[in-house]
Amino acid sequence: MFSHPVRIYWEDTDAGGVVYHAQYLAFLERARSEWMRAQGYGQELLRSEHGLLFAVRAMQLDFLKPARLDDALDVTAALQECRRASVIFRQEIRRGGERLLTATVRVAALGTDFRPTPIPQPLYDELNALVETDA
Repeated sequence: MFSHPVRIYWEDTDAGGVVYHAQYLAFLERARSEWMRAQGYGQELLRSEHGLLFAVRAMQLDFLKPARLDDALDVTAALQECRRASVIFRQEIRRGGERLLTATVRVAALGTDFRPTPIPQPLYDELNALVETDA
């Protein structure tokens, strides 16, 4: 499973040094973006070469334990399903071996006009080959 490291800074926390809940969304977004980049599809490339944008459509989050100031986290991303006009990611945020958050994120495929669009066939085939069915 792909993993992106994140360090918790003061700006990520509330006055008590606990990560503010909305900040987890940014960590998840970075991991998905870096996952796409690692596959050879950065956001700008998708837009310029495929006329494709991805936007979060739905999220299911389970906050299990808090992250705190100075924690070193690993934010994972795995492609769970590839549909014609959306993809579903399975994600986790961990501190060492301890799971802090689990997420399922549905990301819609949009054209540059911000309307739903099918994922172009060659990209669709490549993404389908990256689906991780276990876990």
